[in-house]
Amino acid sequence: MTGAELMTVVGFFMAISGALWGVWWRIEGRVDRAKAEAVQKATEAAVEAASVRADLAAHKLHVAEHYITKAGMRETRDEIMDAIHGVKTAVDHMTARVDRIVENQVKRPTTRS
Repeated sequence: MTGAELMTVVGFFMAISGALWGVWWRIEGRVDRAKAEAVQKATEAAVEAASVRADLAAHKLHVAEHYITKAGMRETRDEIMDAIHGVKTAVDHMTARVDRIVENQVKRPTTRS
């Protein structure tokens, strides 16, 4: 092998290795850029998750302050039903009293003119 042939072979292998190195360099750049974007998105997601947690906690507090429990609802229903029962009893007694008043009225004889 002569010097010129040797230089051609060495130049060919250097060109191929340079092309491969250039391709590898571009791939590494894209991988690094993708990693940076992933870290940024993860950070944004963590901030949004913290915001959602705070909103959920505020909503839970609002619900706890403004809404009634099942036990509280049962107590309230029982009180209302007792009040309705009392009104029904009072109306029943009122009817009985009116009936007694009507029964005790003196019947006047009707006169024909």
